[in-house]
Order: sequence, then C-alpha cells, then structure tokens
Amino acid sequence: MSADATQTPSKYDRLIAAARAVPPTPTVVVHPCDETSLRGAVESAQAGIIRPILVGPEKKIRETAAKHGLDIAPFEIVDAAHSDESAARGVELIHVGKGELLMKGSLHTDELMRAVTAKVGGLRTDRRISHVFVMDVPAYAETIFVTDAAINIFPDLDAKRDIIQNAIDLYNQAGFGTSPRVAILSAVETVTSKIPSTIEAAALCKMADRGQITGGLLDGPLAFDNAIDMEAARIKGIKSEVAGRAQILVVPNLEAGNMLAKNLAYFAKADGAGIVLGARVPVVLTSRADSARARMASCAVAALYAHARRQHAPTIAA
Repeated sequence: MSADATQTPSKYDRLIAAARAVPPTPTVVVHPCDETSLRGAVESAQAGIIRPILVGPEKKIRETAAKHGLDIAPFEIVDAAHSDESAARGVELIHVGKGELLMKGSLHTDELMRAVTAKVGGLRTDRRISHVFVMDVPAYAETIFVTDAAINIFPDLDAKRDIIQNAIDLYNQAGFGTSPRVAILSAVETVTSKIPSTIEAAALCKMADRGQITGGLLDGPLAFDNAIDMEAARIKGIKSEVAGRAQILVVPNLEAGNMLAKNLAYFAKADGAGIVLGARVPVVLTSRADSARARMASCAVAALYAHARRQHAPTIAA
C-alpha cells in the first residue's frame, strides 16, 4: 500500500505550523454560543491563526466564555439576537471587508449556508459552492481531500467540474503542493452505461484534457481500492499517475462522500477538517464531533488559502 503509519509530526501539525507562520486572518465567527465552537475560535486565535470577530447574542457568548474559562476580552463582539440574525450579520461583515473567513459556530449548517447562498446579499460567485474534507488518515502517506460530502446532494456534470476545480485550487494555493492527483470515484474502474457515475468520470477527464479543469491530474473512473492502493491498481492492470496514490477523492454524490468520510473517521481514526469553497470567502465548517485539533486544522487550511488569495489578488493602479 502507498501508506505510512509512522509519520511524525502529523499532517495536521504541519498545517497548523504553516498557518502560524503567516499573519492571523480576520475571521467572522457566527454564533459561537457553546463551549466547543467558542473554544475552537479562542484556541485558533491564541495559536496565531485567526483574528476573530464574534457574532451572536453578546450576553450568551460572554456567559459561555465565563462558564468555561475562555478569555474573549481581546475580541470584538457584534451583538445579534438569534442564529438567523447572526448568520445574516456575519455575511454583512464579509461584504464590508471586516473578515476574510467565515466560521461556523453553534448554529445549524443550513442556517449559515442559507445566508451564504442567498441570491440577494449572499456570498455567491460564478463558481458552484462545494465542501472539502481535508483528512489526516494515519495509515496513508498523503493528506486526502474528499469532495463533496456536505453540500451538493446529486451534482450534475457542470457542478462536478466546479467541485473538482475548487478542490484543486485549494490544494495548489494552501501549501499542500502543486498539480494534485485527482481520482474520480465510482463502484468500478471501467466505463459502463449501467453506472452513470463512470460515464461522468470519463467525461470529466476529457474536460481536463480540453482545459475545462486545470491545475491537477485527473483519472477516472477509479474504484476506491485502486485509487488509494498501488497493489490494487497493479492487480487490476491500471497504468496511471493517479491510481494508487490519489490526493483528491471526488465522490459520485453526497451520500457516498459522507459515508466515505465517516468510515475514514471511525474505522481509520482519521481527523477531518472541513472547508466550504466557491463563495467570496472560504467558510470554516466544523462539527460538534470534531476534535480540537481538527477544528484548528480547519482554521489553518482556510487561513492558508485566504493568505494565498490575498497574495495573488490583482492590484488596482491609483
């Protein structure tokens, strides 16, 4: 297998160290009204990764901080009555340039994403919004991206093009390397009309050949085993730069992606940092089940990506 269970320091430790080496990123933290979400923001700030603006019911935020011994004195608080208002105010703060990241607190994901994806006043761009799990799997040598396992339920071909491009851009710009190896997953590695995802995988590879997807090396369809295991690819006779050592796994649909990510988390003991791409700013999307290290890694990935975007932003002549 293309695996190495003895890597030290961990992949996440290296990500966090890299994020500490760049200036803290102004981050709008939406509705951090429980210990987990508030602690994630505070510890990421103390690590020098983000500079938080806390948006939500001020009284509740201060009570949560006091109850759990969290020092929020250095941070600006923007009062909002409830979670929906917190999401709307958070998006407004992005529009006026107060933050370069948006971070989910203790509200539901759909509440935050409604404000992000709103046709009027939201943070939409021409690119389809998608989610990437950046996974540290102890038994695999590479940091693995799994996309999309949280936003797009049944993406069509055009949506998958954006999902892949979002993930490639993140990989290339957040310091993971360049030209990632992208495996487009299906149940089998041969194209068959009986499994539509194999046809889409083949079409996406041809789109990459024609320059419609750039910055990465694509192959598919690939089954999961021959995407991540060199011996499995060899047995199947697959000759590919991607097979056996993929860095980005593109799933057929959200159900498959969610199950894959959770299998990696619970069977392979992987940590999964979550980030939403394709909006005007990256969105740090954490879960209550995330470890403290995974939360900090989510902030680190988003901060590195925001820093790279800032460095490459076009300058406007006076």
